Amino acid sequence: MISRDNYLDRLKAYKDNKLIKVITGLRRCGKSTLLELFKAYLLSVGVAEESIIHINLELMRYDDIRDYKALYSLITEQMPKNGRCYIFLDEVQQADKWEKAVNSINVEFDTDIYITGSNAFLLSSEISTLLSGRYVEIKMLPLSFKEFLSFNHLPSDWSMEDKFNQYIKFGSLPAVCSLPQDNTTVNDFLLGIYNTVIVKDVISRNKIKDVQLLEQIVRYVVSNTGNIVSAGKISGYLSSQSKGDNIKTDTVSNYLDMLEKAYIIYPVKRYDIKGKEQLKNLSKYYAVDTGIRNMLLGYSDTDLGHILETVVYLELIRRGYQVFTGKWQEAEVDFIAIKQDERRYYQVTLSMLDSNVKQRELAPLKAIADNYEKTVLSLDKTFISDNEGIKFVNVIDFLLS
Repeated sequence: MISRDNYLDRLKAYKDNKLIKVITGLRRCGKSTLLELFKAYLLSVGVAEESIIHINLELMRYDDIRDYKALYSLITEQMPKNGRCYIFLDEVQQADKWEKAVNSINVEFDTDIYITGSNAFLLSSEISTLLSGRYVEIKMLPLSFKEFLSFNHLPSDWSMEDKFNQYIKFGSLPAVCSLPQDNTTVNDFLLGIYNTVIVKDVISRNKIKDVQLLEQIVRYVVSNTGNIVSAGKISGYLSSQSKGDNIKTDTVSNYLDMLEKAYIIYPVKRYDIKGKEQLKNLSKYYAVDTGIRNMLLGYSDTDLGHILETVVYLELIRRGYQVFTGKWQEAEVDFIAIKQDERRYYQVTLSMLDSNVKQRELAPLKAIADNYEKTVLSLDKTFISDNEGIKFVNVIDFLLS
């Protein structure tokens, strides 16, 4: 196992804190491996093996653990008589009303609890109310480009650009790095992951009957990466493509919410920079992984600009920013990244070498009347590093910084 230091360090920081640590993210993004890494750390600092309980509710041996009472009994039966117990619960949402068991054990015993889940329903409003003030969420994503370079044993004679192209082509799920790097093998693997997420975390959980409509919405969203869309726009388009069926806006909105909660897509809300307010209804959407996006739409470089946007968006989220797409009068800024009192503006484009493209990308940033950092990210390699205070940065350099 190769360490995901960023996430592991966060778990170490919360060790022996009575807060329940909730690790969320797409299936196969590395949550279970993170728990294994943390378990190894605990053993290395002197925690006894019998003081660690690790239960993965997706394993057949726990197939009869399907409600909070059974989960409570299973855990308490394994609890050591003396000392603190470290409890790891993988895919805890498999047990109905699991939060009752976890909350009770957290209150009754000397425990340090870590749980994972592949669906944001894990922290629905009802559960959040029960666990109010008693948990911290750690949102996990697939590999960053830095992590990808550590995980993937690529040919030594490949340039950094070659490695980056492999990263955006096949995506960043950790298991992809161990596969033969050919289209058929990776495509079959990603299709399996996608189908598992769709079936287990969307269709089954939400009892969806119109699976075809769900698939159409997924493909529409990922094929319109970087474009401003709305549930109404999607419903209008799909209705026009169907044979007389009227696809309701509320239905599309509900399906989008389900896909978000399964961590397949991420919405980016619009923000009025001048008016300093979040705008409703219209959003951009980004797939959680460029490999899954390419698997669904086909491997093509015709939409590389929007793939770059996806990579940059996910990197900003990894770095702890709250991310919006910006509106300044009639102009659009790809991303506003906000963290406490820090704010940064980003435009993402393939190249700035064309004068028309350069003018188009710089105009919105120049129009913004504040002193926050403004950057254009591209694949260009140039000695020119800025224009009127606006930074020019190579995307690969940004990801490795």
